[in-house]
Amino acid sequence: MFKPTLAFLFLLLLTTFSNAQEQNQDQEFYQLKIYHFEDEAQVERTDDYLKNAYLPALKETGIQNTGVFKPHENGKNDSIKKTYVLIPFQSLEQWESINEELGKNENFLKKAEDFINSDYKDTPYLRFESTLLKAFEDMPQMEASALEGPREDRVYELRSYESPTETLFQNKVDMFNDGEVEIFDELGFNAVFYAEVISGPDMPNLMYMTTFPDKESRDEHWKQFGEAPAWKKLSSKPEYPPYNVSHADILFLYPTEYSDY
Repeated sequence: MFKPTLAFLFLLLLTTFSNAQEQNQDQEFYQLKIYHFEDEAQVERTDDYLKNAYLPALKETGIQNTGVFKPHENGKNDSIKKTYVLIPFQSLEQWESINEELGKNENFLKKAEDFINSDYKDTPYLRFESTLLKAFEDMPQMEASALEGPREDRVYELRSYESPTETLFQNKVDMFNDGEVEIFDELGFNAVFYAEVISGPDMPNLMYMTTFPDKESRDEHWKQFGEAPAWKKLSSKPEYPPYNVSHADILFLYPTEYSDY
């Protein structure tokens, strides 16, 4: 009968830890920045900064697929003067070092001069929010939407699900990884990401983004989802109670003409 030695057990533990690290490294991190504006002049200045300075500089560091979005006026938004920026990172270290990297980029600093060194009486935005997220295991990498057609008609639906407790939050995350993500994929929801919020204002919560060519397509897809046998089976499992989500925020966005997708 085989008796494992101490060296064998240590090697097994080391291998398991290494595999876990590799798996964690496969899961991306996202920063969602939401700029708030008082007037259209601020909106235009921030658009100019994002389009001509920030996104090109991110690409120079190897960060692709940065999304920039505006809210549809018919969405459930408290103001149309907002801009949403979604940035993917391969690791927390990359997120932590990005500002330092940009600070060394002389071309970026020159193009961003009006934005980053604006007078305190003439700022390019009122405030911005920042939320940090970690991708789900079932969709560890962002998939930039491949939709075609007029960008102003597209509906990029950003959802945030809050849970009453951290335990119920993890229950809802498990539900996504146990089949909910797969159902969305099978029905053609064109998801960009699914992720848990690891730092934000409304925790515990998760967020995800699905995309559609227009509002009619969005409504039809959600109708199909509600009627899908796989969803009815999953949502009826006793281990996934309906109260694992206590509040949902739904935003209808569209990509700017300079957004990467």
